[in-house]
Amino acid sequence: MPERLVPGALAPDFTLTDSAGQDVSLKGFRGRSSVVYFYPAASTPGCSKQACDFRDSLASLQQAGYEVVGISPDPVDKLAKFAAAEGLNFPLLSDEDHAVAEAYGAWGEKKNYGRTYEGLIRSTVVVDPEGKIVLAQYNVRATGHVAKLRRDLKLDD
Repeated sequence: MPERLVPGALAPDFTLTDSAGQDVSLKGFRGRSSVVYFYPAASTPGCSKQACDFRDSLASLQQAGYEVVGISPDPVDKLAKFAAAEGLNFPLLSDEDHAVAEAYGAWGEKKNYGRTYEGLIRSTVVVDPEGKIVLAQYNVRATGHVAKLRRDLKLDD
């Protein structure tokens, strides 16, 4: 089982390439809160639903002081196609060697249809302006996750 992150711990820093070929670092979000979410594969039904939920909620999340970044093991060109197809308005980062997912506890053993394998665990980590973890959620559902996250962050009160 991968080491899961806990609130209060320092979020592991990273620099990854986004769908436009630009480097994006966690340090670049200092001074504002960020939602770092890990998803298994671009352009699949569940991941598309989740990404579109973040897209549709981005303005209100940003108003509340949160930036959003999605991370998957997909190559940059696949992320570019996904972002274009879905009109995504936040960075999608390529973690092909899944080193960042591992550092965040989002890579590990999965079971699907009775088969056990290593893969990306759909996860969301909220990082405060100083780089500390506020919330770490693992094995989240693609559908309804953004609404639940908003409730957990008390954004809809």
